[in-house]
Amino acid sequence: MTSKDIETKIERLPDDIKREVYDYIEFLAKKYRRSCGKPGKIQYQWQGSLSGLKTTAVDLQHKAGEWR
Repeated sequence: MTSKDIETKIERLPDDIKREVYDYIEFLAKKYRRSCGKPGKIQYQWQGSLSGLKTTAVDLQHKAGEWR
């Protein structure tokens, strides 16, 4: 499937459906831009999330061992 194939199919749609297709493309673009980030760059969105806890990484490792 090429971009031209997709374009041809979209051109055949009624205008109100074209708008839905456009909105869906925008949704997908935002969804994958947010989850993928920049190519090759690892994101640490969780970093600092546990800073309010009164526990250490070692404590969490021990707890994880208990859960297994």
